[in-house]
Amino acid sequence: MKLKLLLGTLLFSAATAQAQLATINENFDSFTTGTATAWPQNNWSKVQSGAGPWVYADGTTDKHVQYYSFMSSNTAAYLISPQIVAPDGTKTLTYKSSLTAGSAAGSTGTVQVGLVNGVTAGDMASFTPVGSINNLTSAETTYSITIPSSSQQYIAFRIIGSIQHTAIQIDDVTYAASSLAVSDNVKSSDRDIKFAVNTENTELLFVTKKEVKNIQVYAANGQKAAEGKLNNQRFDISQLQTGVYYMIVETLDGSVTKTKFIKR
Repeated sequence: MKLKLLLGTLLFSAATAQAQLATINENFDSFTTGTATAWPQNNWSKVQSGAGPWVYADGTTDKHVQYYSFMSSNTAAYLISPQIVAPDGTKTLTYKSSLTAGSAAGSTGTVQVGLVNGVTAGDMASFTPVGSINNLTSAETTYSITIPSSSQQYIAFRIIGSIQHTAIQIDDVTYAASSLAVSDNVKSSDRDIKFAVNTENTELLFVTKKEVKNIQVYAANGQKAAEGKLNNQRFDISQLQTGVYYMIVETLDGSVTKTKFIKR
């Protein structure tokens, strides 16, 4: 009997350890849709109110998670990830979000990512924000946020609609090795891509051994701030606000350089 109990304990411990995910890649297509569907689904959880807001899976061939404020306004509901291995600061969370067509006229909405201790309503008091609040539009936007080192092991999306009948969707959530974890400006002579900010802080000046195909610039909160091609080995940053930006430079041969710069 003692041996059986010991084996049971070991098996339970192993199952618990396996439940802690090192990465996440969720498009919600396997979820059952509808407001009455039981959760958790695929180890994802939610915290909502009976009178609204609601959180549920929606869609047909391309499903997503839907927030609907229903009869409530400026009230948070939460979408909570499966338990992850304690973050060590090397991974990035990426997701897509937008206001959806079902929103009432004049609706606005926000999503903020944070870490929490668990999946119950009481656990939401432990919400520790990661990055800034993202103000949504009707255009689906991709957000990327580096998750810092923490002992908290659940990622929570705090979703708020401004008025009654605000609809917000979240889709294509990934949590993996950071694609924007980059070093300081590329300066060493053995690199194929070198650049500098001009004295007016309006352009990036490039010296390259390879032809640049495309440049993407991301703000510190992970939102894309600019994208385009070089013009006479220059890239316009005059419209960017002051701050730290991450940059991905893709060349014609398919190589990618990841770096950052400061707009003053």
